[in-house]
Formats: sequence, structure tokens, C-alpha cells
Amino acid sequence: MLLADLRKMAADKGISGASSMRKSELISALGGSNPTAAPKNEQASDAPAERAPQQAEAREERPQRENRQESQENREQSGENREQSQENREDSGQNRGGNQNRDGNQNRDREGGNRNRRRRGRDRNRDRDRRRDDAEPEVGEDEVLVPVAGILDVLDNYAFLRTTGYLPGPTDAYLSLGLVKKYALRKGDHVVGAIRPQRENEGNSRQKYNPLVRIDKVNGLDPDKARERKEFGKLTPLYPQQRLRLEGEASNLTTRIIDLVAPIGKGQRGLIVSPPKAGKTMVLQRIANAITTNNPEVHLMVVLVDERPEEVTDMKRSVKGEVIASTFDRPADDHTTVAELAIERAKRLVEMGQDVVVLLDSMTRLGRAYNLSAPASGRILSGGVDSAALYPPKKFFGAARNIEEGGSLTIIATALVETGSRMDEVIFEEFKGTGNMELKLDRRLADKRVFPAVDVDASGTRKEELLMSKDELAIVWKLRRVLHALDTLQGIELLISKLRETNTNYEFLRQVQQTTPAGLEAEAPTGDL
Repeated sequence: MLLADLRKMAADKGISGASSMRKSELISALGGSNPTAAPKNEQASDAPAERAPQQAEAREERPQRENRQESQENREQSGENREQSQENREDSGQNRGGNQNRDGNQNRDREGGNRNRRRRGRDRNRDRDRRRDDAEPEVGEDEVLVPVAGILDVLDNYAFLRTTGYLPGPTDAYLSLGLVKKYALRKGDHVVGAIRPQRENEGNSRQKYNPLVRIDKVNGLDPDKARERKEFGKLTPLYPQQRLRLEGEASNLTTRIIDLVAPIGKGQRGLIVSPPKAGKTMVLQRIANAITTNNPEVHLMVVLVDERPEEVTDMKRSVKGEVIASTFDRPADDHTTVAELAIERAKRLVEMGQDVVVLLDSMTRLGRAYNLSAPASGRILSGGVDSAALYPPKKFFGAARNIEEGGSLTIIATALVETGSRMDEVIFEEFKGTGNMELKLDRRLADKRVFPAVDVDASGTRKEELLMSKDELAIVWKLRRVLHALDTLQGIELLISKLRETNTNYEFLRQVQQTTPAGLEAEAPTGDL
């Protein structure tokens, strides 16, 4: 509404001083304390009754301009509001910087508080989960428990009892960390206990595995006695001193030749270096059968990694021992899981004072599996081998040792060479100097169907004088001098033919001593080789 119209309305109503009033004062005098918030029709309804004829007369005089006046009034009122807000902004301009700082600080404090609350919530959830994992399960008096036994597999924040082998299975049992800490359990322990099956009302619960609620035996001992054992890493390693005799039947030339050129002792760390199709699997089978026959006190474990399924079946049927396998159609994580749990199981047996022999086929394939599954370190060696992938196989192979306090861990592993892969060469070079016994197989001999295809000159055992008597060592050295003068093929053929003429190695060595020329005789060494 225009200022002139407002002054006219004020004069009609008898308001004194209307000609000198501002527009806002006129609106206040005409409409009351809150004229801007109410539209014109509401001001008319709130006005006193005696003003209604005057307002009606004013509306009759301007029937066609009513809408335009209302829109003009709204625009003027909005302009006035903008002026007032501008004045407010001008009044607060000098404090705007401080207000912005305070607002920013408040926002940052609010965001920081939210983050802290979220972090505290996560910490509380973590602590709650950790307390729940550490807490021992409670068993009621009327609950029915089911006996269970298996190999303990301890992971980062939880543990499982593998009941069907060395790989995860549907019947595995869950162990709380409280039980693991209470009885000082370690990965690879054989645990006998009881589980609590799920109740009928727990069928739809998210818990997949039944919890282990009671432990009866740990590696055949009471849990309290098993807690007193020493750790494997704190035991004192020594050179192998007690020999594992492999010689058996007279027709088994493989084990007889190994006893002569590369004897094996308890605690040996040996490599069978072989190209493809040279008979390394048959050599492992002969060694395994000879150990179970001649050394029944030894716990035998055959670990097959990334192997053909038919080879696994043949090994299980021909070897009287524990066969742990992961075929090549399984992922690389299964290969590493089987190998790690198997070597931890062997360590736990050695801690109990037992003699354990582990036959691994093959170290090269295990290195390949770790190269695929291990986290990348960013340092790639020749052949595409990650430097971090070589440590776990070396840790596996380095566990072999003769223990001064009692017990031993013998590891005989195969390594592939001449495969045409640079990766296999790098893996073999890493393990070449770590063993103290090496048996080299020759592909040329295998192609000519000469078995066992053993390269006598390249095979041998360090500190073999600790495993052989002085007389036996002297005769073996004479034999090596004779074979070294011949070609590789001629030497192994001569050795095989002479062994077939005798029934035992003792008889063969007596024959060698009698037929050896005097110029080849030499005394056995008494010091280090």
C-alpha cells in the first residue's frame, strides 16, 4: 500500500500526527503490534468493530486495485524485511569473524565428538567381542555333551578343532581363546574333549560350529601336564647322530643305495633334487616304507602339496603312515594351510620327546603356493618370485633338527630342477645350501630306464662320519673313488650290478674292501669335512 493511502486511512481514523509519521509507524498505528505478519483481510478481522465500515468503504473505493495493492504491500514489506536484515548484518559485521570461528570450532568439536563416540562404540564392541571370545563356555548339569577329537588350528582371533583332517570341515569345533590361554594350547596340538551340540531353539542361530566346552587330553597327556612342556624354538639343535637304516629287502636297491651314498639320520634336513619324470615319488615311497619297517618308533608324516589325485591315492595305499595331501585342483591357500598345520603338528610331537619324519613333495610347489597366496611385498625376484614368499617354506624346512633334550624332526623334501621355469630355479637356489643331505636324481639315467637314477657324485650327507662307523666310512670312500673314475651312467650301472649280486650292504662292502686296488685305500677322516 502506498504511503499516501496509509496517511489518508490514518486521517480518516482520527490518528493525530499522521502526516509526519513514517510508513512503519502508520502501519503500527493502523494494524496493531504485528501488522507485517498478518495479511490485510486478517487485519480487518482483528480491528475493532467500529473500524469495519471505514475499511469496507476504503475497499469499495478501490475494488479493482485490491490485488495489485496487496502484491505491492507484500513487496514493500519484504523490502522492509530486507532492510532490517541488512541492518542486522551491518550491526553484526564487526563480529562476523569471531562468530565464524566459533561456529567452525563448534562444528569441528561436534564432528570430533561424533568421531570419538563412534570410535568408543567400536572399541566397546571390540572389547565385548574379545571378552566373549575369551570367556569359557558354561555347561549346565542337564546338558548332553558329545566327545570329539582333532588337531588344533589357532588363527588370529579364534581357534578351531579340525576333526576331519588338516583342512576346514563341517564338523569342526570352535574353541574360545579363554580355553586356549588357560591350558596353554598351541597350534598343532591333538586335543580330546567334548562339545555342546546346538539346542532345538538354537537351530536358526548364526553360530556355525559347536563350541568345545571341555578338554580331557592334550597330545595324550593331562592338560595340566601338557602345559609344562618347553617351546620348540627353545630346544637345543644338534647334528644328526642316530642313523635311520633304510636297508630292507635285497631287491630294494633304492634304499640300499641311499644308505651307501647319502645316509639319513634322525634330525636330518635332506633334499631330493630331481628333474621331472626321474622317479622322485617312487624314491619317497621306498623311503617311507623303509622307515615304517625298520624304525617303528618313528612317527611318519607324508605331506603332498599340489599333487595329482591319483598320486595321493597311491601314496595312501602304499605307505603305512599319516598322509596329508592337498591336490592341485584346490586353491593355493589350502596348500599353505595343510603344510603349516602339518609342520606345527610335527613340532608338538617333538616337544613331547618323539622322533618324527616328514616327507614333503614338493618344496618347489609349496614355494609356488606361497607366491600366490602370500601378501605382496613389492620386491620381486627373478622369475616373478616375491621375496616374502620364500620365507614360509624356509621356515618349514628349517624346523628339521636333532634335539639335545630328546626327540628329533627329520624332513626330507623334494625340489624340482630342469623344468624350464626360472621360478623353480630361484626357489631351488634358495634351499640349495640349507640342507645337510642331498640326493641328486639324473634325468638321463631315467630316460634309459636305469632306476634308481641316482647321481652318486652329486649326492652326499654332511657330517656322515657321525652316522657311519670308521671302518664303514673308509670302505664307502673307496667305493666313491672307484665310481668317480667312471662315467655317471657306467658308475650307477656298476653299482646296481654289484648290489644285485649280494643280499646286504654289509656283504657288498666286504666285497668292495677285498677287490679294491691298494692305491685307492685311504683312512677315514677324523675331523670336519
